[in-house]
Amino acid sequence: MGDRLLKRKFALIEGIRQQLLQRGCGGLKHLTTMFRRMDYDFSKCICYKELYMGIQSMGVKISESDLKLVFELMDNDNSGAIDFCEFIRYLSPPMSDTRIRVINEAFEKLDVNKNGQIEVDDLQVVYAGNVKRHPKFVSGEWTEEETLRNFLDSLDTPGCPDGKVTRQEFMNYYAGVSSTVDDDCYFDLMMRSCYGLRPRGNT
Repeated sequence: MGDRLLKRKFALIEGIRQQLLQRGCGGLKHLTTMFRRMDYDFSKCICYKELYMGIQSMGVKISESDLKLVFELMDNDNSGAIDFCEFIRYLSPPMSDTRIRVINEAFEKLDVNKNGQIEVDDLQVVYAGNVKRHPKFVSGEWTEEETLRNFLDSLDTPGCPDGKVTRQEFMNYYAGVSSTVDDDCYFDLMMRSCYGLRPRGNT
């Protein structure tokens, strides 16, 4: 009975994930933004009421009884709250080892000073060349730093950019992108082209 209930809970999470993915790679980001705005005390936790409000406002179809099952699965310590980041990890689409590897490779290249996070200073070393092709930089509307910061914010946790992108935030962003790309080889090629990584198999 316990195994069947657990499978039911995971199936419900998968149902929520699929409904969010129907909105494209931005669906999960929008839900993330919403929960960040609800986290008034910066606890990085959400209660059942906040979960219910967020899911409802996104138009996800799930009964209240089923949503309570999902909450119970996530509330490991029975505290009445679930860890926000863990919840997002549950919803993030699973990725193959090939995709995870190339995402980590891109992160390692961008994290120039190897402090475990990407900042504007890192991007100025390895990504500044891309700035010159950005329309707003070309037009003079943005400076180099503003252009790099805009790129950094697009990778950061939605609704809560702090100028630093951790490996997990980078992975979460590309998990959403990954959900829109069917072929592993194409995803790998796209990442290598975007970040100037060596072709797979080259040393």
